Amino acid sequence: MRLLVLGAGGIGGYFGARLAAAGADVTFLVRPRRAGQLAAHGLVVQSALGDVTVPVRTVSRDAPGSGYGAILLSCKAYDLDDAIAALAPAAGGALIVPLLNGMAHLERLDAAFGQDRVAGGVAVIGVTMEPDGTIRHLNRAQTLIHGARTPTQRPAVAALQEAMAPSGIEARASETIIHDMWEKWVFLCSIAAMTCLMRSPVGPIASSPQGEALMLAMRDECSAAAAAAGFAPREAHREFTRRQLTDKASTMAASMMRDLDQGLEVEADHVVGDMLARARAAGHPAPLLAAAYTHLDVYRRRRATANQG
Repeated sequence: MRLLVLGAGGIGGYFGARLAAAGADVTFLVRPRRAGQLAAHGLVVQSALGDVTVPVRTVSRDAPGSGYGAILLSCKAYDLDDAIAALAPAAGGALIVPLLNGMAHLERLDAAFGQDRVAGGVAVIGVTMEPDGTIRHLNRAQTLIHGARTPTQRPAVAALQEAMAPSGIEARASETIIHDMWEKWVFLCSIAAMTCLMRSPVGPIASSPQGEALMLAMRDECSAAAAAAGFAPREAHREFTRRQLTDKASTMAASMMRDLDQGLEVEADHVVGDMLARARAAGHPAPLLAAAYTHLDVYRRRRATANQG
């Protein structure tokens, strides 16, 4: 199966590097600056699971090629419209597997490519990209879950699973992909909202006298929105999030908090704002989500003003 990876940043770069190193037929659709880095140095991953430096094939949005069996879409939510435009010439016949957090992107991708072409996807990994283009793996997780949203997608999902098997990635084809996506969103939104609101990793928040209770209250607000949509987090997931969000020794923080600290754009609307809107539509006031989203929105407004100056 020929694979196209849109983006060679943290998530796309990591999974694409593992696939390329295992001999998969992988091409990366990247911007000119990133293409230059990859041409000069290869795709570089530093990981406790083994470092990788691999030469890779790249294409531009002006000539993205065609004939791909599957496309891994790993952009940020605020770049989704640009990604859709870049993919359009290359997407004919391909199964599109978005690895964005949240749910709102599915509607936009369905409108652009048709629901039968857009599968579900979840990435469970901690990665960041250094200024020189090196992908740094921050933990030992490297899970990529994908699954069919319509029966017609099942053969392509099976073929993608087979293509990823030699890579060492913990790839899994799921029969409950929408539920999996909701659970990832509940966890990600909980940790992103709280670490951004408090400007701190999990450990110091959980160690504060009211921190653990606030962490779990944020999780419960997100879980209520998921339950209202028909995808209440399953018990194993609730226990997982409880442990992760109340670990007083944890140095974990959402990538959104790192972006905030660096003065970068953040996925406020897609991750936190959309969860807040869904909670309120279901009759839940979600005051912690409201506080976190307001904090992020104020940051974005101040950032926009500063950039205009």
